Amino acid sequence: MPPRDQKIRVRSVFVSDIHLGTRGARSDMLLDFLDRVECEHLYLVGDVIDGWRLRKTWYWHAEFDAVMRAVLDLAQRGTAVTYIPGNHDEMFREWLGLEIAGVKLRREAVHEGADGRQFLVIHGDEFDGVIRYAKFLAYLGDWAYDTALVLNRWFNLARRKLGYPYWSLSQWLKRQVKEAVKAIDRFEVALAGEARRRGLDGVICGHIHHAEMRLVNGVMYMNDGDWVESCTALVEHADGRFELLDWAAMQRAPKRLPVAQTA
Repeated sequence: MPPRDQKIRVRSVFVSDIHLGTRGARSDMLLDFLDRVECEHLYLVGDVIDGWRLRKTWYWHAEFDAVMRAVLDLAQRGTAVTYIPGNHDEMFREWLGLEIAGVKLRREAVHEGADGRQFLVIHGDEFDGVIRYAKFLAYLGDWAYDTALVLNRWFNLARRKLGYPYWSLSQWLKRQVKEAVKAIDRFEVALAGEARRRGLDGVICGHIHHAEMRLVNGVMYMNDGDWVESCTALVEHADGRFELLDWAAMQRAPKRLPVAQTA
């Protein structure tokens, strides 16, 4: 990992599922990431603000404002920022086609990589009806999921007090649920199939809080993960190569730059 006074320079950054407005949002980690990165393109791939949760209980603090300011600062410095609202921030879908403070709101986008490959960029909630999620994954506000996030918050509070770094208990619990694993696989196949149908080389999405990069029937499927459970981002380098960055792991291993996968 580069020294803290050095920027991480990439061509494109994709982040999603930040869920500002919830107690589980790791805005501290995201702020650190945004402070370190320089990019030409920034894609916010949905569920940036959790309107579902805010309609139930208002929860907002200064760190959430700081995240919004960091994004706007990137736009002002010349980064092309595209915001693709998801299901939790669907209220912004009424503003599709507008550009606000340098941020373009789009239903979806086609990103052309430096090597000429083209990728559908979409949140992914549109495919819920196709994959028929298990209840554990169907809605991010589901009782089981909320309970896992509460446990995750207290678990990591205890870890910090003991001097240990962040580790996602909720992600680990999700991987233990057989039906959740099956649902993730169906989601990946459905999204890759949509990219193939459109004649594109791959798809970049979010929604299911599961960072992944793999070939699915010859189509590149890439999910940028989230900033509630895993604290991951997808980045594209100047040569068109993609990497999944696990920011939590980078904090645990400061002398090197851990990468989940590359393509």
